[in-house]
Amino acid sequence: MIFMGNIHMNIYGFDKTSLLNYPGHVAATVFTGGCNMRCPYCHNSELVLNPPPDMKISEEEVMAHLKKRSNVLTGLCITGGEPTLQPDLRDFIVKVRQLGYKIKLDTNGLKPDILKELLDEGLLDYVAMDIKAGRDNYSNVTGVSDIAPISESAGILIRSGVEYEFRTTAVNGLHTEEDFKDIRDWLDELRDGIMIPHYYLQSYVERDTVMDKVRRMCEFSKDALEEFAKILDPVAGEISLRGID
Repeated sequence: MIFMGNIHMNIYGFDKTSLLNYPGHVAATVFTGGCNMRCPYCHNSELVLNPPPDMKISEEEVMAHLKKRSNVLTGLCITGGEPTLQPDLRDFIVKVRQLGYKIKLDTNGLKPDILKELLDEGLLDYVAMDIKAGRDNYSNVTGVSDIAPISESAGILIRSGVEYEFRTTAVNGLHTEEDFKDIRDWLDELRDGIMIPHYYLQSYVERDTVMDKVRRMCEFSKDALEEFAKILDPVAGEISLRGID
């Protein structure tokens, strides 16, 4: 079995109400600790590297709030960090769904076996998967050189029948136009003519909490992001910009 029972989720953040994290839903969001990528622009570096024990939030506290607010909230977003590293992820989702909530999972795609099992069991209602860069640039952007799991996860999602999105945080200093041309070609190979429903380009925002404070990174202009969106247009039905005023 992939999943183990009787181990509580490592939750290090809890947003009790959001209109932004789960499209179409008033949702709560839990943030899990730990990640298997090292993206220099990550805003949640504390969660990824060494979550302090005093940040930890009990699963019981989360469940109590979800029970109390079930007349207002309709969904739960599980993000991180990387949630698929959590050994109790499946059991936690089952408990939350028993309260009537829909589940959105954010993932980097490095655990296709777990993603497939959750989808096969009908435990996910929406998945947001990051496409971090073009294939040749993945190692530079994430610290991960084997991108076969990313391809596998993307293919699983495309054929899953579950609502999903792909998204890329565009960082000036890490990405170029060539990344988005290769992402387009990569997804075109994987989709077998199936149109990807939603693709989001997210603008990098400078924060003190980023993983790498030495590397020079900044945001792209709105015009540049719109050009990247045009490049992706042949493979996606809807392409939207996030984080742009």
